[in-house]
Amino acid sequence: MMERARNVSIIAAMIACMGGGISPALAETSMLQSYNYEKPEFVYPHPFAKAHVVLQVSEDNPQLWGLTLNNITNLMKYFGPDKVQIVLAAYGPGLKMLFADSPVAERIKALDAQGVEFDACNVTITGMTKTLGHRPKLVDASVIVPGGIVRIMQLQQHGFDYIKP
Repeated sequence: MMERARNVSIIAAMIACMGGGISPALAETSMLQSYNYEKPEFVYPHPFAKAHVVLQVSEDNPQLWGLTLNNITNLMKYFGPDKVQIVLAAYGPGLKMLFADSPVAERIKALDAQGVEFDACNVTITGMTKTLGHRPKLVDASVIVPGGIVRIMQLQQHGFDYIKP
């Protein structure tokens, strides 16, 4: 009887997640299919933003990651979260910042909830997959873009200020 009750609970939870108004968390958004260099897309549009900033992270350095996240927090405090559009582009060894087990994963989650976009370089993901023998697990906030450098160039061309902490 207890086994049946447990099975019914599991089935009810699955039904609720599939169509009962609760959707499971989506991991890693991808821009690979829709990417157009001439027309940037964003996970979080900021139609009233007065400032647009792209930050580069290309080093495996948790201290630098913390500094970068502090920069983001300070920008949001200064301008207000609705008045600044912030994109962080991680590539090369810096992609480790966006790993699910990163020491800054919780801060990334919190900033994602405030509208900060965290872009992950697909070129780096492909290389790391070959090296590691498996695809690295990224934080759910990650947005896969074709290339980190290309994304930075794209955003600069469209008026974003560039910051490399």
